[in-house]
Parts: sequence; structure tokens; C-alpha cells
Amino acid sequence: MSLKTLRIDWLSNIRNDLLAGVVVALALIPEAIAFSIIAGVDPKVGLYASFAISVVIAFVGGRSGMISAATGAMALLMVTLVKQHGLEYLLAATVLTGILQILAGWLRLGSLMRFVSRSVITGFVNALAILIFMAQVPEIALSSPTGLGMIVGGLAIIYLFPYVSKAVPSPLVCIVVLTALSIWLGLDVRTVGDMGALPDQLPIFAWPQVPLTLETLAIIFPVSLTLTAVGLLESMMTATIVDDLTDTSSNKNRECQGQGLANIASGLVGGMAGCAMIGQSVINVKSGGRGRLSTFSAGVFLLSMILLLGDWVAQIPMAALVAVMIMVSIGTFSWASIRGLREHPVSSSIVMAATVIVVVGTHDLAKGVLVGVLLSGFFFANKVGKLLYVGSATTDNGRAREYNVVGQIFFASADRFIASFDYKEVIERVRIDVSSAHFWDITGVNALDRVVVKFRREGVDVEVIGLNRASATMVDRFALHDKSDGVELLGAH
Repeated sequence: MSLKTLRIDWLSNIRNDLLAGVVVALALIPEAIAFSIIAGVDPKVGLYASFAISVVIAFVGGRSGMISAATGAMALLMVTLVKQHGLEYLLAATVLTGILQILAGWLRLGSLMRFVSRSVITGFVNALAILIFMAQVPEIALSSPTGLGMIVGGLAIIYLFPYVSKAVPSPLVCIVVLTALSIWLGLDVRTVGDMGALPDQLPIFAWPQVPLTLETLAIIFPVSLTLTAVGLLESMMTATIVDDLTDTSSNKNRECQGQGLANIASGLVGGMAGCAMIGQSVINVKSGGRGRLSTFSAGVFLLSMILLLGDWVAQIPMAALVAVMIMVSIGTFSWASIRGLREHPVSSSIVMAATVIVVVGTHDLAKGVLVGVLLSGFFFANKVGKLLYVGSATTDNGRAREYNVVGQIFFASADRFIASFDYKEVIERVRIDVSSAHFWDITGVNALDRVVVKFRREGVDVEVIGLNRASATMVDRFALHDKSDGVELLGAH
């Protein structure tokens, strides 16, 4: 690291970065605990993860000012593994997730983000919001009338307190007020302490206690692969958002590797897998955080508060956390996408809706995004395939015809290309001008083959002119017709 980079990333915005780090740490505590509960593990697992990931990513990430920690998207993918095999297998899966993410960065898979359309991203965000809300339903169903009242009161505080002051995050005010009220009135409600012991010491290095066998790998690999895909996808999307907010660029492939190193560190200190957080990153930027110091200080302040105020944190009512997560769900959902269903192209709405349906139906964000990307590609190919024009005119006193082809010839347009010629016309020669066209794949070359063969069967000489260099290379390599038998192919020069 050069002195210039050190100064820009760490020392150019010290005051604002530290203040932003405090605000983010305060907001991270309830979310880290809530995400731990979603995953079915002790609160300390999410808190240790948020600490370790924030501190490590501050040094090795590819986007300064971005917050990474335990997240709801990742927590939702861990539930089944934790229920069936326990915490140690989750820690092993977290380490393997880190290794796979480092490999993804090394393979430069971060650049694949450009293939994810805005409709897929919107569907991803909406599905995440729905899943977070669904995760709160069991807790709401088990709540007593007092607990339900606290949830409603918590939501009122979250949404009304910003009108009084924005100096302190309203979710934190909600937690402090409801906790104080619960203690003061001696309310019989479930608390964070009922869910498991909070950490009272610094995290220690420990290798996950699982057998190092192929059976273990078979158990954790599918989960790790899904965590890798979802974690990188959410991190890449968050990096893009922060890029826009700060008018700066980020290194997506370095971010992949940084997320991997951070998750390995998290798994080795008893934490769950995490990734970048859209909400917390926006809070950090809007609080003045720009450098790596803001991310680093957020992790350090988080752990310091837990160790110094752990007894108070244990008395936080679960109702307060449910209110916070409902707020996160409502704030995450893109309500504008609902209003835009009538205004946006039908294909975009279908992609967005399909992404949401698959994610919510399978509880797998990666599958939903994959379906969305495939649908986006299908609609794009179908649209481009229709942008094909073939015009013609007779020449040489009606004894010949010249066809002019404009557009892209590939698997989606090949049939239309073939159907654009009149093979039964009584003529001696045909000239096909493709100088305004491009042959993209073997299907396109095969279509040209079929056109030539059809004309040849009618005793017509065929001349293809205007092939650009790339198309000519494709034709030379993959065309099957005999070019010396009545067919002449002329490339563009």
C-alpha cells in the first residue's frame, strides 16, 4: 500500500469516518442479533461475524466506505444446515464459502455483474424483503398481546422518531425505549438473552470441529456454493450503489476476494458467513463515511459495545427486533416497481416477477437470480432476433436477383433469415449482400448453408458478398456447403 493510497483510504476523512462508524455500529447490533436468530444460532455468532467481516474487509475489500457484515440474505440460507447438522457445520461452510469467493475473484467473475439486468436486481431486492418479513411471522404468531403491542409501538417509534431527530438511528431508539419499558414494568416477554448467551470475551481462533471427510464436504458444499453466489451478488450490487452515491469506482474482482478472506476470518472466530449490506452502506455514506476507516471503526465499535454493555443487550425484547426487521423489510422492498408494472415493458415485469416468485418459492436467492438472468437473455435474444430485414431487387433484365440483408443472424433469427428468400423464382443467379449483417454463431452459419443449398437445388448460382472479417471466419470454419460448386463467397475488404 502506497502512502498516497493510505492517506486517501484511511486518513483523508478521519472525523467523519469515525462518526459514521459509530452510527453504523449502533445500527448493526440489533440487525446482527436478529440475523443470528433467523439462522437459528446464538446472537454471538452474528455479532462475531459482523465484527470480523467489517474489520477484515476494511483492509482487503475493493470498495472503500462499504459496510459488510452478517446479513439477512445469507442467514436465510443457513437455516436448514443449522437445524440438521449444527453450528460447527455452519462454521465449516462459512470457511468454504470464503475459499470459493476468493476463487471467484481470481477467475474475475466480478465482471459478470454486467449481465444482471435492472429487472433482476429489483426482483432480487423485493424477494429479499419478502423473505425477511416471512421470517418474522413465527415470532409474531407466538407473541402475547403484550408482545404484539410492543411490536406496534416499536414500529411507531421507528417511523415517527425521525420527525423529532435524525441524530440517532430510530431503530436504536426503538430498541432502547422498548428495553427500558420492559425492564421498568417487568413485562413477561421473550428477550435476546432467552435465545442464547451473548459474548463476554473477545472472539478466539478455532478451527470448525467437523470431520475432514468427503461426507462433510457433500453436506456443506451445496450450502457454501449458494452462500458464495448470493453473497457476491449482493456485494456487487451494493458496490454499484455506493459507486453511484460517491461518484467513484470500485474493483469488483478485488471485492470478491476480499469478501472471501473476510468470511474465512469469520468462520475461524465463530462467526457466520456475511456480505455487503445495502442499507448499512447507505447509512455509512449518508453519515459522512467515505474511507476504509469507517468500515473498520464500525466493526471495532460494535464489539466494544457488546463487551461493555452485554448485560443490557441481553434484556432487549424480541418484539423490538421483530419491529426492526419489519422496518428493514418494508424499506428494502421497491414499491416503485409495483407502480411501474403498467409502465415498464411486459418483458421487464415478467423478469422481475419471475425472480420474486422463484426466490420466495425456493427460499434460494441464487436460483431466482439465475432464472431472472436466463429470462432476460431470452427476451433480449428474441428482441434482437426480430431486428432483421431482407430486401431484394431484380437485375440483369430479370435473370438475377440481389438480396440485401440487414441485421443479426444467430439462433433466434435464423429461421426468419431462411424464410426471407424466394427459392422457386425462375432466375439464373442470386447475389446475397450481407455487408450490413453479422453471423454470430453456428446456427447462423447453418442458416446461410441452407439458403445456399436451397438455391442450388433449383439450379441457381449463388454469390455471397460483404462478409465482414469475423463472419467470414465463422463461415470458412463451419460452413458445410461446397464453395467450389456454384457458390462464391466474397469477404469485405
